[in-house]
Amino acid sequence: MRKAQAKKLPLAPDGKYNDKLVTRFINNIMWDGKKSTAITIFYDALDKVSKITNEDGYEIWKKALSNITPAVEVRSRRIGGSTFQIPTEVRADRKISLSIKWMIRYSRERNGRTMADKLANEIIAASKGEGASFKKKEDIHRMAEANKAFSHFKV
Repeated sequence: MRKAQAKKLPLAPDGKYNDKLVTRFINNIMWDGKKSTAITIFYDALDKVSKITNEDGYEIWKKALSNITPAVEVRSRRIGGSTFQIPTEVRADRKISLSIKWMIRYSRERNGRTMADKLANEIIAASKGEGASFKKKEDIHRMAEANKAFSHFKV
């Protein structure tokens, strides 16, 4: 039998925008416990976004995150010796996690001089409905749509 699930620790809101989602994003950027570096990267990226677009970087970042947030995903389920990809709705907490991870992952893979540049470019692209992270969401939605016939196998 499985043990009890670990309790979620409450996140402290960040200093600049007083938003827990920003803290969560910064924690995902962070490598090797270097939080101050991650904070610098994030705020620099938002400054660059606001310089390029002449709008509030924070609002564009929120719009970009909402643009790449998935509604459905496919889960593998083995039924009668064969594996089916079954479309399921994504839990609210997982939606946010996936969108954050995709944005950071694809900004790391981008071409650019610094991580702040890469992240700024990915934020701008995602807010316009382009870029690799937005494409990832579209691909997942397309897979779910293609496997809609197996939705009656839901877990």
